[in-house]
Amino acid sequence: MTSPRIAIIGAGIGGLSAALALKRLHITPVVFEQATRFGRVGAGINLTPNAVRALDGLGVGQALRATAFRPTRRVSRTWDSGEVTSHLEMGDAGERRYGAPQLTVHRADLLSALEAAASDVEVHLGSRVQHISQTDEHAELVLDNGQTHRFDAIVGADGIHSAVRDNLFGADQPIFTGQVAFRSIVDTQRLGHLDLTPTTKWWGPNTASQIFTFLIHGGRELFVFATAREDSWRHESWSVKGTQEELLAAYAQFHPEVQDILRGCEVVLKTALYVREPMAQWTQGRVSLLGDACHPMLPFMAQGAAMGIEDAVVLARCLADGPDCASALQRYEALRKPRASQIQVASGKNDWLRNDNNADSVYGYDAWSTSLNPADQSCAV
Repeated sequence: MTSPRIAIIGAGIGGLSAALALKRLHITPVVFEQATRFGRVGAGINLTPNAVRALDGLGVGQALRATAFRPTRRVSRTWDSGEVTSHLEMGDAGERRYGAPQLTVHRADLLSALEAAASDVEVHLGSRVQHISQTDEHAELVLDNGQTHRFDAIVGADGIHSAVRDNLFGADQPIFTGQVAFRSIVDTQRLGHLDLTPTTKWWGPNTASQIFTFLIHGGRELFVFATAREDSWRHESWSVKGTQEELLAAYAQFHPEVQDILRGCEVVLKTALYVREPMAQWTQGRVSLLGDACHPMLPFMAQGAAMGIEDAVVLARCLADGPDCASALQRYEALRKPRASQIQVASGKNDWLRNDNNADSVYGYDAWSTSLNPADQSCAV
């Protein structure tokens, strides 16, 4: 029997993870990416144990550990007093509990590790999808240059503004939260007087105002992610610059440690935050979605990338099990949609680990345990 050929639209974390998973199961992936080159994009990413366990199964864990920071604990602190209200042991304790450690990395280092592992995968850069169609026998994509490509199935891993999703189901209807988010990276040499080793969430006077920090790049840099209430800014993009002045103004009443950190944020990016409800359907025939294309979530549980990585492993297993691509994609959706939708909704609540009373909630620790397949808890593909 001929191995199926699967088109993956998008060469981000989910798309490259899917390509690796398919390749390891002797299925041919072909990746189409609209960017003209791979570059060092993004900022920090918190890889919780479920994500790391799956990435270990894809063979990129060792490369990740070479550039990552491995937090030993995660704490919540009150915005003005600095009081610690929640404390979660990670490090060795987390690895024993979940089967893998927590790693905090620069997103570009994760992408570089995935790109290196996928060096033998066929990747078409500068390829923007214009249209998708399908028959009972195949799925077809048309690029903006007029080229047509035919595959056994197509997977849209093209992010929050997915062209594949729009082709299948029409444009989504996100709801503005009234919040904006800032992010920045600070050289830790200028913060040597602070203990930055815990992954820390500073909870503000309301749920719209909070700051999350963790070390990346082996501890040499600190990633800062901060949210605040603002109604006038509606642009949803991480390529738009904000200013340090507005960042400092938004958190002027926060603890002195926060002020020290924010004064180091010389380059600031800003985006509006939108919430999207779980989709009723991910799949039509031989075309399905993966990652942010089907379950975009607010960034309050560090599970956006993790869910896409888990999707990739389950997708590959389902396609490898056959007997045909359309039924395999339906099984993939049936296995993944309940978990991803639950965490998508929970991320919007934004109250997990504020204190130790809600640490073991169903959408808390359970999110960090890997549930890739009810019949098989291993992550290796």
